[in-house]
Amino acid sequence: MPISEILFWFLSVTAVVCAMLVIASKNAVHSALFLIMTFFAIAGHYFLLNAQFLAAVHIIVYAGAIMVLFLYAVMMLNLHKDAEPGKRPLFKIAATISAGLLLLTLTVALKHSETAPVGTNLNIGTVESLGQSLFNEFLLPFEISALLFLSAMVGAVYLSKKQLS
Repeated sequence: MPISEILFWFLSVTAVVCAMLVIASKNAVHSALFLIMTFFAIAGHYFLLNAQFLAAVHIIVYAGAIMVLFLYAVMMLNLHKDAEPGKRPLFKIAATISAGLLLLTLTVALKHSETAPVGTNLNIGTVESLGQSLFNEFLLPFEISALLFLSAMVGAVYLSKKQLS
């Protein structure tokens, strides 16, 4: 069995188990930490698919920024279980039906999907191919978005300055 297949199964089991622990955990901080572990397992899948840039962005954005903010908010709120209202049985039934329909939709979509042959383009997810595509095919939209971000930053600085009387 090749090492990539072993890594795939290890990362898959880790992601599924940690995702289940996110749902099953009664402590919000533990749930957030399990979610971070799930994000790292998914980033490992991106590395196996030769999408290093996507894996790095996934770790930086999700595990680095969003989860730190989530943990900070959970710790600042100091949630107690007795303060949470009980959930109605109708909402639980609706959630179960919705999850079942989502699972059915995903199963049908995956069953009818076609996969590309393995090894068609090995450079598709690398930083080099992303840079080539970004600066050759999408240079104008890239520059326009850069100008929009610059104007947003200037506007934020202008709005945040105190008016001097």
